[in-house]
Amino acid sequence: MKLQGQMPASIERFHVQESKALNLLRSKHTPLDKYMFLSHLRNNNVRLFYKLIGDHIEELAPIIYTPTVGEACLHYSNIYPFIASPDRIDGLYITLDDIPQLDSIIQNYIDKSGIKPDIAVITDGSRILGLGDLGINGMPISMGKLQLYVAGAGIDPRKTLPIVLDFGTNNEKFLSDEFYLGVRQKRPTDIEFYSAMDKVLQSLTYVIPDMLIQFEDFSSEHAFGLLTEYRDQILCFNDDIQGTGAVILSGIINAFRRVKEESSVQLHDHRIVFYGAGSAAIGVARQIQEYLQVEHGLSEAEAKNMFYICDSKGLVTDDRGDKLVNHKVYYARKDNRGNQYKSLEDIIDNVQPTALIGLSSSSGAFNENVLQKMGHLNNQPIVFPLSNPATKAECSFEEAMKYTNNKVIFASGTAFPPYNIPNTDKTCHPGQGNNMYMFPGLGLGSILSRPQSITNRIILSASKALADSLTEEERSKGLLYPDLKRIRDVSVSVASAVCQQAVEDKISTSSIFKSLHPNEYADYIKSQMWSPEDA
Repeated sequence: MKLQGQMPASIERFHVQESKALNLLRSKHTPLDKYMFLSHLRNNNVRLFYKLIGDHIEELAPIIYTPTVGEACLHYSNIYPFIASPDRIDGLYITLDDIPQLDSIIQNYIDKSGIKPDIAVITDGSRILGLGDLGINGMPISMGKLQLYVAGAGIDPRKTLPIVLDFGTNNEKFLSDEFYLGVRQKRPTDIEFYSAMDKVLQSLTYVIPDMLIQFEDFSSEHAFGLLTEYRDQILCFNDDIQGTGAVILSGIINAFRRVKEESSVQLHDHRIVFYGAGSAAIGVARQIQEYLQVEHGLSEAEAKNMFYICDSKGLVTDDRGDKLVNHKVYYARKDNRGNQYKSLEDIIDNVQPTALIGLSSSSGAFNENVLQKMGHLNNQPIVFPLSNPATKAECSFEEAMKYTNNKVIFASGTAFPPYNIPNTDKTCHPGQGNNMYMFPGLGLGSILSRPQSITNRIILSASKALADSLTEEERSKGLLYPDLKRIRDVSVSVASAVCQQAVEDKISTSSIFKSLHPNEYADYIKSQMWSPEDA
């Protein structure tokens, strides 16, 4: 290669480079600085990047994804020139003007990358985490999600495709920002949006027919609209709706098991209050309801009656007087006898819930009074403040422990530190209902088994597999979710459940699983997982 004299004489082993990279990373003072360092590393040494992420997943997942990715999105137009490599394609940035040439644009991407993607994560940046409409600045969401697919489930990074639909933004701050990288126009009307989306999905499935498409961080109405329209037409799912629902259902399953065993609370006695009524909240409610009906034989009416949905105006009721958006109508209460309940405290007093789930992005909504009420009503109150990032969480783990007299069964959407119970030597660890437990395995299983569609039965099987993946040691600690360090093993369990359900329902289009016994699925799945050591 004629490189003599052009580099240092020492040849470093891979583990030495990893140690150096970790030391440099930890020397960075802010999460955004760490994010930029890792982005630069990924563009220059993809194997080292994923080795570092895989070996330190608990430390680094919050850097490449939530909560730090939210900050990266806010600053993306400013930091893009310093994290992107000029000779490396990050993904696709698709404008409305690109749509007539989209087939050739996608094919050009494949020709340059030299390989067809197995999975795409696609966003229009209209509802990024709890941060709102960020336009083209939502691209780090698609990139970060795919990095977790690689780290968590061993999907080949060369076969991942991040996409941002730069259809405009209604965020005046970005429209007037001289450094904003996206098109400077307002978002299209609903009719224009759905027409454009239809053309985008037609092109993607035409050029890459076997690719899995994951919708990410669309506005609530569009998220439901796209899922309803395409879930039975193409291989796709929405992680905000189905992934969040599945991973929270898994935590709820284990929470229900605990309170039944330890406090004798029967399944049919639960009353679940949702604080927040967006796409994620309704998706979670739907998943829990499906579980109650399928696994425990409750009728639709019986299961539905366990849910109380609250939005910014209070309890969602049929006679509240305002026009409800479509996704709220199903759960609107009809048994309120004309009474309307606006505050969360009043709703708790009226409903007397056993479980309180927050997906509102309202920091501090589960205040001292709310948590004390939950503690007084229940021997083991189930409290899940799921909003991301931490600044949007309805309460912290410390607050939940303190104000329920350390009785809470807790899971959050973002990571919180352990809590030391005062005057004892006992340390309690919070559960984290992180979608990372679900979407990597769900995606891997779908890529390998290629079902005709990702059905409710597949999602339910994946959720049950996650709930059952706890080790005896994890159960003895009262954990609701497995140790994140075991994410690849967990993803194998979830992927196996996906493949088995697809085969049982005769919707798998992969011939491989027809020749395998279910006991052989896990070994086959492991053999298909990419590893930085093997690359």
